[in-house]
Amino acid sequence: MQTFTNKTAFVTGGASGIGLGIVHALLAEGANVMVADVRQDHLDATAAELAGTGDRVAFLRLDVSDRAAMAGAAAATAQRFGNVHILCNNAGIGIMAGAKEATYDDWDWSLRVNLGGAFNGIHSFLPGMLAHGEGGHIVNTSSVAAVLPANIVYGAAKCAVMGLSEGLRAELAPDGIGVTCLLPGPTTTNIHEVARLRPEQFADTHLGQFEQELAERPRNPHWLDPQLVGEMVLDAIRRNLMFVFTHSEHKAGAARRFEAILAAFPPARPGEEDTSRLGFRVANPMYDEMLRQAQPPARHRLSDQPIEK
Repeated sequence: MQTFTNKTAFVTGGASGIGLGIVHALLAEGANVMVADVRQDHLDATAAELAGTGDRVAFLRLDVSDRAAMAGAAAATAQRFGNVHILCNNAGIGIMAGAKEATYDDWDWSLRVNLGGAFNGIHSFLPGMLAHGEGGHIVNTSSVAAVLPANIVYGAAKCAVMGLSEGLRAELAPDGIGVTCLLPGPTTTNIHEVARLRPEQFADTHLGQFEQELAERPRNPHWLDPQLVGEMVLDAIRRNLMFVFTHSEHKAGAARRFEAILAAFPPARPGEEDTSRLGFRVANPMYDEMLRQAQPPARHRLSDQPIEK
């Protein structure tokens, strides 16, 4: 997708943080954008911030785990702007729990939002994207935690989003719909304010005090500006990139992880060079395509802004 003028995008978690960064980038390139967010205070603030944009932006309160509401959001976006070309499944919650303290409510809420929210968006918007035949792009926000494991309740969901994105890209390539998996590192967002979002139905947690304290966490001046991440996402859509990592600092750790994975394979035995005998695919050609693409660090190329603010 080389041009964005008169294209329509739907962005979840779009009223703050990375979502808002994506919204700014899309609007700057002439797209129409439906901004969806679960927090009305963020929607109100963003509506005021974007008041000069005119009728190219609209706002919708949405819980991405609500499947009926997501279907309604797809219908409302099409009614307002017409065909949807870009879907950004960005909404997420930071349930920072490990196996020792996680409750069923922690697991259920994290998976419903962080993974289910992405699937719900795909299920509701993909049929329309396929039907109009004008091509499109889906961006799923995972996390660098998908390749550098941290706490498991958040990390497991983000690993699943990465796997979902890779499989979806292979499936949709023949339909002219690209897929990007965004794996951000530390960025100035509101994901730490999880205590202010926890619904009553998921209130059984041992993290109450921790989440209250986390919500008051001061901003780290060295974390990435979400508007710069928005530029990186726009660049990825334009070049149809599979992965977007935001921080070069994580490269060595990721490389070490994949070295450990490769080292875990058994040595080949005689006859195993004939991979066809398995009757099962042993490689995916989409990775060859990715490796052929020139992928300079987009954040350095797109902006003169320092990496650390």
